[in-house]
Amino acid sequence: MPNYLSFQLIAAIGAMGEFGGHDRRGTLAVPGRSAVIGTLGAALGRRRDQDFSDLDALGVAVASFDRTDPLRDYHTVQTVPSAAVKQPQSRPEALRDSGRRVNTTLTSRDYRTDCVFGVALWGDGLQRLAGALRHPVFLPFLGRKSCPLSAPFDPQVLPAANPAEALAHLRLPPWIGGRSMIEIVADEGTDLGASARVETRHDRAVDRVLWHFAQGRYAVAHPDIRAGEVPS
Repeated sequence: MPNYLSFQLIAAIGAMGEFGGHDRRGTLAVPGRSAVIGTLGAALGRRRDQDFSDLDALGVAVASFDRTDPLRDYHTVQTVPSAAVKQPQSRPEALRDSGRRVNTTLTSRDYRTDCVFGVALWGDGLQRLAGALRHPVFLPFLGRKSCPLSAPFDPQVLPAANPAEALAHLRLPPWIGGRSMIEIVADEGTDLGASARVETRHDRAVDRVLWHFAQGRYAVAHPDIRAGEVPS
């Protein structure tokens, strides 16, 4: 059987990508592939302008244990019309010189609450990645910096028949309680231990500095698996 690296992502609230528009920042219900690769890069101490090709080559599966609930936060943003201030040197200068000649826009940020996710990886360098997750270089969080993790990653490298079986070995904290896997997402064609449908998401990082993403096809399944109960 192949080896998998499994670890957990647990947080009170999280934000997992989707289109980042000006008026609204949405979120997926489950962390996407790019979010997992970014988390691994942070644990290794890599910055966005460095090489991620080895991490992009990994197989990635992400599972949700029980459903999360949506949460929306509202913000107001002020913009300065070009007619109000000509060629400002900074945003504070523009706001200062514009006086009351500003445009105010209501924007929103979407989150998910009660986040309990599991990640399974396969490919090269799993032990090195497990070590980085135990001692991350950069502070990890679940999507945005306002979403700190509630528990350590607790990485494990172990053999399994498929990613879903690897995630059954998760050792969720006792205060989480029993959790059943309600959904698992991986690249199209991955054996997830159950029948799967295919979804399309813009979750393939093309340029991490400019935040450009390409379209990817993903398998989504619903195996009957409970964390901590390894299938026989």
